[in-house]
Amino acid sequence: MFATTPQSKDVDRSHYEKRVANVSRWSEAAGCAGILVYSDNGLTDPWLTAGAVLRATDRLCPLIAVQPVYMHPYTAAKMVATYGYLYGRRICLNMIAGGFLGDLEALDDVTPHDDRYVRLGEYTEIIKELLRRSSTGEELTFEGKYYTVKKLKLTPALDPDLMPRILLSGSSEAGLATAKRLGAVAVQYPKPAGAYSAEMLGEGDFGIRVGIIVRATAQEAWKVAHERFPPDRKGEIAHMLAMKKSDSVWHKSLSEQAERDATPDHPYWLEPFKNYKTFCPYLVGDYETVSAELTRYVEVGYGTFILDIPANELELGHIGTVFQGARKLVA
Repeated sequence: MFATTPQSKDVDRSHYEKRVANVSRWSEAAGCAGILVYSDNGLTDPWLTAGAVLRATDRLCPLIAVQPVYMHPYTAAKMVATYGYLYGRRICLNMIAGGFLGDLEALDDVTPHDDRYVRLGEYTEIIKELLRRSSTGEELTFEGKYYTVKKLKLTPALDPDLMPRILLSGSSEAGLATAKRLGAVAVQYPKPAGAYSAEMLGEGDFGIRVGIIVRATAQEAWKVAHERFPPDRKGEIAHMLAMKKSDSVWHKSLSEQAERDATPDHPYWLEPFKNYKTFCPYLVGDYETVSAELTRYVEVGYGTFILDIPANELELGHIGTVFQGARKLVA
């Protein structure tokens, strides 16, 4: 289970580092293994923001979003090794092939969708090999379509026990193939759990990105959900405009997903996504209903869950309760 840090654009600058630290502490206390740190042109640097996570916690693993356009793979590997050297802590990497179209255009990145995954695969392979070889002092020579390095050596050495866990978007065929080849967790934006069969995911490690709002009763949970994400016509228009420009498979797939009725029997909810308030579906309901839905995702092969940005510490406590319930059901 991973939480997500607040975005710098949503928090006043004078409070942002403290907010990241607080959310990180809440997440660690709630039993999360790590916390996602977003990356795009409009946010603070994720590597530096991850430092605030490490300083505020004892074991929480920053899951840093890494976009190849922003830095050379050697630099990314050096950052992982440096954090390991300074803090003795593991860094997880969320490898990003694309991003907002406006961001890519501003950076003059016109690489086609599937080719971006070829590039991302090479990029990730170089990072992994540099880190793996650093403990023995081996050099790396690599020649690919997008990256070539010759007799490259990484210092400081990374403790082999701190090798990063790799996550990668696996919604498209190109993304899924790249994740499997790299041994990465293929992260997807799920359909309702009932839409899957046990044979659908196949071999490999899979994860989902999902928000959760849960309370003792479904009525209370839906009340909180509608207060937090009220109807927003401007947001709906922004979503439709983004859809027209996006070449993201998961974005289109989620937008086309037929939403189930918002009732206690069907906790899957897309309204925040449709109103451009978040980029994942939500599960809303009472503890028992949401725990059962999470259990179904686990049963078809999803083992990693990346939660949306928590509203407060209390919310993470509620979420921890439903995951405990799901663990019991799975057992």
